[in-house]
Amino acid sequence: MKVFVTENERKLGEAAARSIAEGLIKAIDERGEANYLASTGSSQFSTFEALISDKRVDWSKVTMFHLDEYVALPVSHIASFRKYLKERFADKVPLKRAVYVNGEGDVEKNIALLEAEITEHPIDVGAVGIGENAHIAFNDPPANFDKTCAYHVVDLNETCKRQQVGEGWFKTADDVPKQAISMTPAQIMKCAKIVCAVPGVRKAQAIFSTLSSQGRDPYVPASLLLEHPYCEVYIDESSASMCDAALLEKYK
Repeated sequence: MKVFVTENERKLGEAAARSIAEGLIKAIDERGEANYLASTGSSQFSTFEALISDKRVDWSKVTMFHLDEYVALPVSHIASFRKYLKERFADKVPLKRAVYVNGEGDVEKNIALLEAEITEHPIDVGAVGIGENAHIAFNDPPANFDKTCAYHVVDLNETCKRQQVGEGWFKTADDVPKQAISMTPAQIMKCAKIVCAVPGVRKAQAIFSTLSSQGRDPYVPASLLLEHPYCEVYIDESSASMCDAALLEKYK
């Protein structure tokens, strides 16, 4: 893992987007196509803005997947990740294809379809956020690192629910769905390259817990990323605020 500290969220987004774009361009140059795993949430706004503006990427050769979606939440709901991605990204670039996580209807069937799709389209670049409780996708602590399937249904814990309320997606924690379909940690680790954009002071504890981990820790799900050979974490001065210079130096 390498960690890059930027001055502010805008510069963080630009740096993370540049790295994502370079990974996609490399895959297109080598194979004629690329597979991209998108992350969502307010922490990804600046990254998406910069990525959309990067004219180097031939999006007509890129298939997009994403990490998670709430169970039984309509796509019309403001918090739907399908809605988020369509409005903030997929409708703004000419993607070859978008494969959405669908939490409505027959969830088991939807997961089976996702399993088949991602098996046929290994991810070249995974944009993976880190939650306030250090979750990756919706794998809250203690995360299950041993599941070998690509997606599974998870229960959301209270910290995760409060984060969704704090970001403005729901009015109260009781309004947040109890479950979501999430990519598993094992599947996330199969990405050829992982880029994490993690801005803001509310992520400072998660960043500190991750970087100070002594190895994989299910109570700090993002600690698993320490084992990935090509993982880049982009933080700003706010999200880095709990880390001293010596800790950050370890990841240069």
